Amino acid sequence: MTGAEVLDVGRDAIWLTLQLCAPVLIVGLVVGVIIGLFQALTQIQEATLVYAPKIVAIFISLLIFLPLMGSLMSGFMRQIAARIAGM
Repeated sequence: MTGAEVLDVGRDAIWLTLQLCAPVLIVGLVVGVIIGLFQALTQIQEATLVYAPKIVAIFISLLIFLPLMGSLMSGFMRQIAARIAGM
């Protein structure tokens, strides 16, 4: 395996990591901003108010995006296996 192939695999792995994390992180970000805006508008400064909705939203987003994540990971594994078999 040449250095360029190693860099390609590393780049693909980093891109896969971003694709796997992005949906859940975006949901957490949106829920956090909405709760923060709600707290600012109503002047409720409860620190624990943010955690429960975020946990529920992230759990639901994981349930929704888990098939996509599985297919992305299996496709990456097939690509790696094909590279190993091609050596």
